[in-house]
Amino acid sequence: MRKILVTAALPYANGDIHVGHLVEYLQADFWTRFQRLRGHECLYFCADDTHGTPVMIKARQDGVTPEQLIEKSLAEHRRDFADFQVGFDNYFSTHSDINRDFCALLFSKMEDQGHIDARSVEQNYCEHDKMFLPDRFVKGTCPNCGAPDQYSDGCEKCSATYSPADLADAYCTVCGNPPVTRSSEHLFFRLNDFKSFLRDWLPQHTPKDTANKLMEWFGDDLKDWDISRDAPYFGFEIPRHEGKYFYVWLDAPVGYMASVKDWCNRNGREFDDLWNAEDGELYHFIGKDIVRFHCLFWPAILHNAGMKTPDHVFVHGFLTVNGEKMSKSKGTFISARTYLNHLDPMYLRFYYACKLNSSAEDIDLSFEDFVSRVNSDLFGKITNLASRGAQMLKKRIDGHVGTMDPKGKTLVEKTQKRAETIAQHFENRNFGKGLVEIRDIADEANRYFDEAEPWVTIKTDPEATRAVLSTTLNVFRILAVYLKPILPAYVAEVEKLLREDPYTWNTAQTVLPEGHEIGDYKYLASQIDYKEIEKIMEETKSAAGAGSPPAAEEKNEGVITIDDFAKVDMRVAEILEAENVEGADKLLKLKLNLGSGERTVFAGIKKAYKPEDLRGRLAICVVNLKPRKMKFGVSEGMILAAVGDDGRLALVTPDSNAKPGDGVS
Repeated sequence: MRKILVTAALPYANGDIHVGHLVEYLQADFWTRFQRLRGHECLYFCADDTHGTPVMIKARQDGVTPEQLIEKSLAEHRRDFADFQVGFDNYFSTHSDINRDFCALLFSKMEDQGHIDARSVEQNYCEHDKMFLPDRFVKGTCPNCGAPDQYSDGCEKCSATYSPADLADAYCTVCGNPPVTRSSEHLFFRLNDFKSFLRDWLPQHTPKDTANKLMEWFGDDLKDWDISRDAPYFGFEIPRHEGKYFYVWLDAPVGYMASVKDWCNRNGREFDDLWNAEDGELYHFIGKDIVRFHCLFWPAILHNAGMKTPDHVFVHGFLTVNGEKMSKSKGTFISARTYLNHLDPMYLRFYYACKLNSSAEDIDLSFEDFVSRVNSDLFGKITNLASRGAQMLKKRIDGHVGTMDPKGKTLVEKTQKRAETIAQHFENRNFGKGLVEIRDIADEANRYFDEAEPWVTIKTDPEATRAVLSTTLNVFRILAVYLKPILPAYVAEVEKLLREDPYTWNTAQTVLPEGHEIGDYKYLASQIDYKEIEKIMEETKSAAGAGSPPAAEEKNEGVITIDDFAKVDMRVAEILEAENVEGADKLLKLKLNLGSGERTVFAGIKKAYKPEDLRGRLAICVVNLKPRKMKFGVSEGMILAAVGDDGRLALVTPDSNAKPGDGVS
């Protein structure tokens, strides 16, 4: 039996849980439930991230204390996660004595071993609010392009970066008054002291693309990390440094340890026997926007303290909705509670599982695809097996399972043999591939049912019909075992229907015994009406106060016209040569014949194709794209590819009669 600790990144305490957050918490929930189903001890921990200036500001705006704000947030977050069936073993708070003690311990280890420096820094200070201002609380005019209302650390219009002192017409976003510059002594963690350790640690404990990206910083010294903030600040005061507080990003990951410790205190376990166990495993699930904190600072801090570092940091991408960034005015910035007001959580759990894989690529919640996928696969294919088998067996015969026919036994055995393939996909977090396997089995079982025509044979041969229905239910039962990590509440109803004890993964290798009586069928799932999606979007708009027309940049007026699209020149290309690109996980270097000449294109298709399989194939190339200079060379075009429902990448290919250089319209 494996001993596994799993954490998910801490949601911030000044906002609601939304569907974007749920990508991570559900992915980790699927994985931890799968491990438990396999018989391992797998504990899942999280907490509210409660400290920092934004919490102070939000509390002030709401007319409450920070403590009151985070207490309310904690209750709401716990409720939302519970209603989405996220099975945390403990959901804690960083605003706790346990977390304070761990922060003090880790800091003392840094300071005592000479890894803390103190030096003066220049900062924006608001004389009206009597506080130093973080970058995101100062806005002004970009010194590069002149765009107004830009943050003090960079322009969102032109992407220029600059120092806060360069910002023109600067003002405090809290009170609107211009800030002044003041000096303050800050404490810095000397990250470069751990450069050698991190260079070795990163490739072994993080995804390749994450490690490669972070390793780009190792050409120079690693920059010191400012871990202190000045009063007033909602957080923990740093021991022996009066008026200085731990930066929220120091005490946030410490919240993982505090959540584990709190659980241990209440369950008679020892913290070291879990977190620091030699035979234990520790995994973090995080988004790609916070890899710097989890893959550089955090392992260095743990290593310095002599504590176990993560065995692996699993990194996922962002969520887009209908192909775009979530938007309140469009009704796509959907809170977990708004979704729950209209739809069962199992539908979103199922859809996310269909989309999730082990990469850090973004995933898209397309509402049309969501409705179609749930109605077709979960309802029309998988649940349909239970409905067809159980209702007829209970109502038309006597509700007792019989012996399967030879064809049925073969189908059940084939379904059982898929267990390890699906398990491997789930272990590797490739849930989408696992769901493809399950869907394919359901398709085959429905074909078996249709070909047997039990609605006909029930009139003349009830026992032959019983055999078909028994096979159908046995296949569905095995699929329910496979689906249990994804749809725990759904499968609990299956267990009741079939009158069985809770399933384990090994249950899939058994069948319902002859003579077993099932219960009355109750609907396990229903089709989604798209009107429910529209209601969710309208409620989201209403909650955001978006009754007025959306801002200009959010109007759904498109980005390009048909005339713009007509400028894109697409041509048939023959792939003459293909080779791997050293240092690139996704790229292949292609040499193309375009009829009138040859070009070199770098294409992100390495995961889908081997170089030797591409030579001689035809593809579609955008030939009038501006050449892009990359560190591997110059890419002189773009190859078109598409991603299918199963998440697999495939080249867009022309008709076999096409020739290099032919136009595409």
